[in-house]
Amino acid sequence: MKMNMLNEKVIAVMNEVDFSGNVLVKRNNDLLQQHSDGFANRTHSILNNEQTRFGIASGCKIFTAVAICQLAEKGQLSFDSKLSDILEIPFPRFDEEITIHHLLTHTAGIPDYFDEEVMEDFADLWVSQPMYLMRNGLDFLPLFQLEPMKFKVGERFHYNNAGYILLGLVVEQVSGKGFDVYVTENIFKRAEMEQSGYFELDALPRNTALGYIDEEDGSWKSNIYSVPVKGGADGGAFITVEDMHRFWQALMKFELLGEAITQQLLTPYINTDDDYDRFYGYGVWIDKKEDCISKYHVMGYDPGVSFHSAYYPESGLVSVVCSNKSEGAFDVFKEIENI
Repeated sequence: MKMNMLNEKVIAVMNEVDFSGNVLVKRNNDLLQQHSDGFANRTHSILNNEQTRFGIASGCKIFTAVAICQLAEKGQLSFDSKLSDILEIPFPRFDEEITIHHLLTHTAGIPDYFDEEVMEDFADLWVSQPMYLMRNGLDFLPLFQLEPMKFKVGERFHYNNAGYILLGLVVEQVSGKGFDVYVTENIFKRAEMEQSGYFELDALPRNTALGYIDEEDGSWKSNIYSVPVKGGADGGAFITVEDMHRFWQALMKFELLGEAITQQLLTPYINTDDDYDRFYGYGVWIDKKEDCISKYHVMGYDPGVSFHSAYYPESGLVSVVCSNKSEGAFDVFKEIENI
């Protein structure tokens, strides 16, 4: 365990949830809290360290949104562009009025390959569709391509992984590059996220944490048979906590996008919770307090992965919590936020 400037209340929560992962809190470039705990590899007792890479599941949807915004900024597509005009792939039961904006904001109404409103265990997907075959966006199409619309276009917010798979295919079609190649060249490199990438589980680079699933009887297993072998536009990138801080800094300093289109990405387009002032922009959750934006945040959960990160515009503070367990990141994240 390595600790640096960590609040005692946060330590107590970490002990309570048996936290495994990394924490980083900075205000601009001033380090406020930092911590590494648990094992990146339990079999060989390899500890997590400050430079360990973690999977972040859906937390990387914001990278997909930035990629789309970059293409829009270049005039290669618009947010009003229709999916049917960009992709030549047939979706016989989809509404032809679906736009890029609908996909970005989870309002397209399309079916999802993993519907979080009706399904509980992500690992169940790979019974009929082996996870080791899922290495790019096209591999996911059989899971939803021929299904009917779930809602009318624009009717409501419905968190949708398939929509971001389609956005990744749009990036590939418009840019002429593989999705992971495009993001690496145009986001990770520009933000100096040198340790981040879309790595395959059967070819992980050194200093990358395996994800772990803890069972109620005290046993555990890694997540290598529970998630796609390679992440993509809907989730599954690997980052370090410092790289995630660099991403927020680059985004907010308009180093990835110009100011005008950055504001479009960060606009609270749709309320996602009737009981709470929580909205969704393009690939990012947005909280409001008294009509002012209090927080931009991203999160991700997979078997063996939990992740939360936020940027607080009033203070310029960034918090990043990565865990290579299915749970724990949220509890630590909320205690940091309370402080």
